[in-house]
Amino acid sequence: MIKAYVLIVTDPGATHRVALALKDINHVTEVHEVMGPYDIVVEVEAEQLTDVPPILADQIRTLEGIQSTTSLVAFPV
Repeated sequence: MIKAYVLIVTDPGATHRVALALKDINHVTEVHEVMGPYDIVVEVEAEQLTDVPPILADQIRTLEGIQSTTSLVAFPV
């Protein structure tokens, strides 16, 4: 199992709405609204590394209200 952590910056006032939409996306296992330079942290789980880019590009980054994302892919040790 591959995990990716997605750090999201949202439009002002859109954070909670975006967080709720993220919870409904397949492969998203956790969603947290956070304080700091990012507004939301999302955990994504996928079977293979090649599954991650389509989840990010087609399902997460297309949500209205997202300004930018930074993705961190974690590999099992």
